[in-house]
Amino acid sequence: MTITAVLIYLLFPVIIILLFQKFVIVQKIGTVLIAYLVGIVMALSGLFPTPSESVEMRTLQDWFMNITVPLAIPLMLFNCNFKLWTKSLPKTFTALICGLIAIVVSVIISYLIFKSSKIQDLPDLSALMVGIYTGGTMNFAAIGKALNIDPNLLITSLTFEMLITFPFIVFLIAGGFRIFRKLLPYSDKSITVEINGEDLENGSFESYKGMFKKNTFPKTLLGLGISFLFMAIGAGLSLLITGKLNELVVILTITTLGILASFNQKVRELPKTFELGMFFILIFSIVVASQFNIQAINNEVFNVFWFVLVVLCLSIFVHFLLCRLFKVSGDLFTVAIVGMLCSPPFIPPVVGAMKNKKVLISGIVIGLIGYAVGTYLGILLSVILPTL
Repeated sequence: MTITAVLIYLLFPVIIILLFQKFVIVQKIGTVLIAYLVGIVMALSGLFPTPSESVEMRTLQDWFMNITVPLAIPLMLFNCNFKLWTKSLPKTFTALICGLIAIVVSVIISYLIFKSSKIQDLPDLSALMVGIYTGGTMNFAAIGKALNIDPNLLITSLTFEMLITFPFIVFLIAGGFRIFRKLLPYSDKSITVEINGEDLENGSFESYKGMFKKNTFPKTLLGLGISFLFMAIGAGLSLLITGKLNELVVILTITTLGILASFNQKVRELPKTFELGMFFILIFSIVVASQFNIQAINNEVFNVFWFVLVVLCLSIFVHFLLCRLFKVSGDLFTVAIVGMLCSPPFIPPVVGAMKNKKVLISGIVIGLIGYAVGTYLGILLSVILPTL
């Protein structure tokens, strides 16, 4: 069963990527959600021992989680051209800052409301919600590893977040963006450009096509080598500072190094590093979901659901109010939410539905900056909240 689990962890992300390339419906659902469903099926099948039942299985899953996230973070940051920030207009910056303020305010309010509830590790759960609203699954995974959060809390919070977020994104694509256009009827002066020659307007931000060509794959592997190097540096700093492998030090180190490396043009132009990073995120998603324990569902879990629901609804509402105050257009507000809540790969389909390519780069830039700051912000709040 352990060997079978390894094969599922490694092969199903490949299958998901192949399906993503071939079927539009898979592109709309998203690779991460499908990977998560695969893990849930593994957990509910009863064919695999749980971590509590098997030391070998727990060791295997820990190993996968310990290596996939540190490798994915730099790879997904390498292609992020943060210099595009200078090509975007102030309204993009405004929409981002409004979003960051909204999630911080909402998490603090929600924490105070639920402080007396029976939710364990509420500061950690609050940090996870910050990660979700600033960069989607990547920041969620990074914060989960950095704070060594219990897998059951990870999977339940991610389950509820997806149950809330997925219908919301479907609503936006189906025409819900028109409501925000009416509520935020302001002019839009955003611009659109290409990133590394990728035609983002046609939805190729997450494109695996040509990844294994002989003139592409070696360069992608070079990016993987750099990511391994950053992980080694993070581990070395952790041993030097704490005398042991501290996941918080490792994650913050590799995130910082990944951001700094993205300013180097040669590193930034390494092809398909984002997609390789997504492959590792898919492995992580399956592994985490496969640890789901249905027997752990109790009243506390339902409190987690209400906490997640309140945070997300309040964040979107506060974000909207701030954008209304600063006269951010409805379309820019829409892509800001999607870029922060779901990550940049979800931007092109939404932009396609709105038929407004001008906000494409703004949404992507907001998502990329969210990648960069979300982990720091979530960890910071996890330290501050217990003092309130």
